[in-house]
Amino acid sequence: MTAVPSFRPSLNRLSRFDRQLWNRFVAIAQPYWYPSAPNSGKAFFGLLALLIVFLFALLFLLVSGGVLLLQAIFPDFMSNTAGGLVGIVQAVFGSPLIGIVLAALLIPLLVFWLVRRQILPRWPQWAFLGVLLLLSLAVSGMNVIISYVGNFFTTALSERDVSTFWRFFFVYAGVFVAATPIVVFYGYTQELLGLRWRDWMTQKFLDKYFHKRAYYEINFEEDIDNPDQRIAEDIKSFTATSLTFLLLLLGAVIDVISFTGILWSISSFLAIFLISYAVVGTAVAGLFGRKLITLNFNQLKREADFRYGLVHVRDNAESIAFYQGEAQEQGQLRRRFVEVLRNFNFLIGWQRNLAFFRTPYRYATYILPSVILAPMYFNEQIRFGDISQAGFAFSQIFEAFALVVLQINQLSAFAAGINRLETFTEALDAQDQPLAELTNAIQTRTDDQIILDQVSLSTPKGQRTLLKQLSLELQPEQSLVIVGQSGVGKSSLLRAIAGLWNTGTGHITRPDLAKMLFLPQRPYMVLGTLREQLLYPRVNREINETKLIDVLQQANLADLPDRIGGFEIELDWADVLSLGEQQRLAFARLLLARPRYAILDEATSALDLTNERFLYAKLRDIGITYVSVGHRASLLKHHDFVLELNPNGTWELIPTQHYAINDEAFV
Repeated sequence: MTAVPSFRPSLNRLSRFDRQLWNRFVAIAQPYWYPSAPNSGKAFFGLLALLIVFLFALLFLLVSGGVLLLQAIFPDFMSNTAGGLVGIVQAVFGSPLIGIVLAALLIPLLVFWLVRRQILPRWPQWAFLGVLLLLSLAVSGMNVIISYVGNFFTTALSERDVSTFWRFFFVYAGVFVAATPIVVFYGYTQELLGLRWRDWMTQKFLDKYFHKRAYYEINFEEDIDNPDQRIAEDIKSFTATSLTFLLLLLGAVIDVISFTGILWSISSFLAIFLISYAVVGTAVAGLFGRKLITLNFNQLKREADFRYGLVHVRDNAESIAFYQGEAQEQGQLRRRFVEVLRNFNFLIGWQRNLAFFRTPYRYATYILPSVILAPMYFNEQIRFGDISQAGFAFSQIFEAFALVVLQINQLSAFAAGINRLETFTEALDAQDQPLAELTNAIQTRTDDQIILDQVSLSTPKGQRTLLKQLSLELQPEQSLVIVGQSGVGKSSLLRAIAGLWNTGTGHITRPDLAKMLFLPQRPYMVLGTLREQLLYPRVNREINETKLIDVLQQANLADLPDRIGGFEIELDWADVLSLGEQQRLAFARLLLARPRYAILDEATSALDLTNERFLYAKLRDIGITYVSVGHRASLLKHHDFVLELNPNGTWELIPTQHYAINDEAFV
């Protein structure tokens, strides 16, 4: 266990909608789009804003071109149905405003060209994002068009104007036909971009997770629960929800710009009332949101703990069955599930309280436009279609301003996920700190021999000192067996040699880990074929079956391929093979890899003495330097030196021929 600086983020810090939450979001999200550096967040969001400006201008030109084309082909129809739109387009093209449109196209292109070195390696995600935002703008544009078509449609209906009614009915139908592929591809592009982003983020986290054995070290970090859920679920939620809220925010901005003008043209009082109504609601929702973040954070943890308990039962089903421990296991699962229910009960309670405010708050918007505009309609100052358009515009602007209110549950869950990923990132980055910068850490050097110089080894959190001032030197092709009572630190010393535990002082010199192979008492059985079992961990090597059969014969497993159906069969090897067969298979793996050094932690405990003697003889024959841990006195004859560890942290290094067997060391 590497000694790393402890971090313990307070729950209060992780339960707020504040600048820190925003900074954590940017730190996680930005690297997919733009390189991380000081002040690079401003550059990234500046580019995002310029992209939106560019797409606004591009969409305007596309729509204007379509309008002018239809005007040229169907002049009478366009004059009767969209004369105002045609007039606006012609006015823009005939005024200095066209210069602003062209500038909105050219300036973003120039800026993106200037930062092309940062953008080009990430051009696929920017291209996807550009298409997605363009479709989002198109959807918002369709809503504006529908509001006007709906106005004329309902007005014609109320005034019994048959010809106008059917004309706008067909326009309505045409808008729906045009909108369908836009909406479909909008959703598809969003899902596809989220999938690509998740792929990239997952790979990034996996790289960190496996770098310098962080997956092992992080198990000792009590603040980081269920890293599997953070990688599998939290990243998935983060990418999908980030895009959803980006599009919601963009749509909200567009709706405010588009529909405020429509609403203001109908009733300025209604526009001002709506903005005030939404601002008050957002402030109230923010008070609820703070508590919901904490509850959602805890809920994610409790759910993951419960799922881990179920997985633990599945992975240890046979041992539980032998012990008849069903009642105990069911009890611990029940306790975990009670924690899930208790926190969820608090969560739904707060959601209920919020619903008492949010439900009438939203329902009121269905009637308010009609109530406010009714006097104007009764005085014949507006048409009936204006009321329906105002209601539509009111709802669009309300949802834009009340985004926090309407999405508070999703926002609080999203914030909890951001905090879980941020604390996970902090923990992974902490594992990457060089050992030379850490205090109370054993320093490791690389050489072609094993040397321990004044090594004092403690448990990961430093609660107990296992060894004091251990010094030894093992030359190539020599062998060492470590003995001692259970719990004195034999396996812990092997972990220190492997670099897994570093809490303590002193120096360890060892070969590069690529030249070493560690065999634990219960060999690791990979999820794969027999070939992959034998080649692990370097499964990409090309080894013919003749060689594989040869090493299996040496490990006394010659019948294994025929018994299971060949080298390409995938099985649950931990269930198919006995522990003794697994240990022999691990030896076959070692004989095939032929490392210069082997570390054996009771790697023959399930073998008979004949197989043990044969396998150790093979190690000597091929010149492997090995260190063993064991409780069998029979191991002594296969080693040059004995290192006996004592319960008080003292030790004794003796040549095997001079070692007098201590019965307590072989208990």
